[in-house]
Amino acid sequence: MSLQYLKEAVAVGDTEKLIRYVRLHLGDGNEAAGRKEIDKAWVEALKLLLDVPETDREFILKTLAERDAATLAHLFFHLHFYLVQRSGEWIHDGTL
Repeated sequence: MSLQYLKEAVAVGDTEKLIRYVRLHLGDGNEAAGRKEIDKAWVEALKLLLDVPETDREFILKTLAERDAATLAHLFFHLHFYLVQRSGEWIHDGTL
């Protein structure tokens, strides 16, 4: 899938094409594996929050308020890979 393909999907609001791209990318060409990678990140994040630990919410809110959307998108992907790696079922090389 080319960058142009993705930009066209955005232009027409075709989120299914974008979701498929993410699943294929995260699953190294396998949508089912990509779905599992996404699920692993959510599970790891949830496990960390079950005990309602003290967190630096001020940092989180300040970051969201002060950073541009592109930087936050990069942060999102780095956090995703961090959480998947914590799951112990890492299938990626870690590069974005």
